[in-house]
Amino acid sequence: MRILFVGALWEGSTGLQRMVALRDLGHNIVEQNAMSRRKPSVVERILSGLGYQLDTVGINNRILISLQQSPVDIIWVDKTLSISRSTLLSIKRTLPCCKLVFYSPDDMMIPSNQTRQYRACLPIYDLHVTTKSYNEVELKALGAKEVLVIDNAYDPYTHHPVPLTAEERIRWQAEVGFIGAFEQDRYEMMLHLAQVGMRVTVRGPGWEPYVGQHTSLAVQPGWVYGDDYARAICATKVNLGFLRKVARDIQTTRSIEIPACGGFMLAERTGEHLRLFVEGQEAEFFSDFDELLQKVRYYSTHDAERERIAHAGRERCVQSGYSNHDRLTTVLKHLESLHPGGWS
Repeated sequence: MRILFVGALWEGSTGLQRMVALRDLGHNIVEQNAMSRRKPSVVERILSGLGYQLDTVGINNRILISLQQSPVDIIWVDKTLSISRSTLLSIKRTLPCCKLVFYSPDDMMIPSNQTRQYRACLPIYDLHVTTKSYNEVELKALGAKEVLVIDNAYDPYTHHPVPLTAEERIRWQAEVGFIGAFEQDRYEMMLHLAQVGMRVTVRGPGWEPYVGQHTSLAVQPGWVYGDDYARAICATKVNLGFLRKVARDIQTTRSIEIPACGGFMLAERTGEHLRLFVEGQEAEFFSDFDELLQKVRYYSTHDAERERIAHAGRERCVQSGYSNHDRLTTVLKHLESLHPGGWS
């Protein structure tokens, strides 16, 4: 099939990873990068706070021009919030057989994840794909025609075991590590671990104010992605899997990415985590700080058992079809099932 893919296509982005997976599956991909390379102006930030996102990269016009030049079977909008209702209606008029898909890995009920354009477009999309199971009913209540819930995925080109040189191991090694953005509850948990004697390394955006807060809490601010992301996971004994409470997370991308890299994961216990991985065999989980501390202490000193679980977690990802390629095949099959007569 011919697919027009619209999304933020920067190196390391999950949107780019999904686009590559669709291409690997044999589809003809026309790409439209919706990412702006400049910082938003004051006016843009004010409008964003009011729920309106300016189309500063001209993505709506670029989509229509692209379709005039070459029609497609599917338009895949990968969490691009500046697409207008008039653009989608124009597509429906000129290409009535073209199917419109919106994909989001985020909780779309959070106001900052929405725009007025997005809400106006919801009833026009043929399929809305979400990794947040609790969004299904909520999206339908907002007017979504069809909602498909899928689990998070890993990118086989990025998330795989990485052999480390001696220099890389020194650069990335950690006893206990977390990669992700700052959240207050995450900080408090890791600070508490440091205070009771565990050596913790945290990497990610938003951590600048917390550098040097404790000698056992090594804070390395800044994004970590691509091969460095896999290196950091592979060089860490115990990889923490914290959830984002404001997003009501039950699983996240790192829930799949850590085991896919062959890393040992110790994540917050949820029903979805327990469905994805067998506790104590393919990953480990905790429900409170005491259990977190107990398991960190145990697995940081029991190398063979930790490595066995990490290996089994990697095998579960591969054998159970947790890759982007498997997940997106499911999406396309579901879209096709909605139109059993084909695309015409």
